[in-house]
Amino acid sequence: MQLEINVIDAFTDTLFKGNSAAVIITDNWLSDELMQSIAFENNLSETGFVVSDDEGLCHIRWFSPFSEIAFCGHGTLAAAFVLFKKDPSVDAIRFSAKAIGVFTVIQTDDGKIQMDFPNRMPEKVDDIPESLRAGLSIAPVDVYRNEKAYFVVYNAESDVLTVARDNEKLKELSPLNVVVTCRAKSDEYKAFDFISRYFWSEDGGGEDPVTGSVHTGLAPLWAELLNKNELVAYQASKRGGVLNCVVVGDRVQVSGNAVQYMTGFITVEE
Repeated sequence: MQLEINVIDAFTDTLFKGNSAAVIITDNWLSDELMQSIAFENNLSETGFVVSDDEGLCHIRWFSPFSEIAFCGHGTLAAAFVLFKKDPSVDAIRFSAKAIGVFTVIQTDDGKIQMDFPNRMPEKVDDIPESLRAGLSIAPVDVYRNEKAYFVVYNAESDVLTVARDNEKLKELSPLNVVVTCRAKSDEYKAFDFISRYFWSEDGGGEDPVTGSVHTGLAPLWAELLNKNELVAYQASKRGGVLNCVVVGDRVQVSGNAVQYMTGFITVEE
């Protein structure tokens, strides 16, 4: 069986930047074992699989090389990029995922892809876990958490950019991962409201290049701290990525660019 595969760099307009995701669109679901094997072979942070039903609803699942992922923003952006490219007459796509329900993705006038996700505002943590303190080389100023991660707030960009982590300690926080963040203040980051880095030790990886899903918590947090609902974020990994975020009540709109790296076919046996 041959399957078309597309590899997309998400949250960037420059090839080899942002976060790469593979996209495979099929008429029916492949077995879980096969989808996991394909994701392992791809060895990208995520591979997204899409199956559309008779009503045009696009059901989506995401797999890292290690396991199925409940919620993946850059994988959704990559899938939408492929679907919009296949049918330029489409201006909106309705997706469905078990963890977040039905949501809509559109193309904006400036060419970005805008995803409408649930607001996952984190709450302040007063009792900071010792594994979190021990797992980061720089002590947190404040810590928040939601169902996905601990949010470590620093005062200085240099702290976000230089903090080192102990993966074994951070794994003790399972099933939560860790994002470090601060307000953007310097001339280098003057185009942004805040910056971040995301460590996903719990899922078997290291530092994620760009993480759309965690911005459903970062955006409302910084919206409250900065008293503004429209924000531009930069994820300061080695590849880097830009995310435009708008907080609207119980929803967070996360937008970004994407570029095509590869299209081709894989041969598998179901």
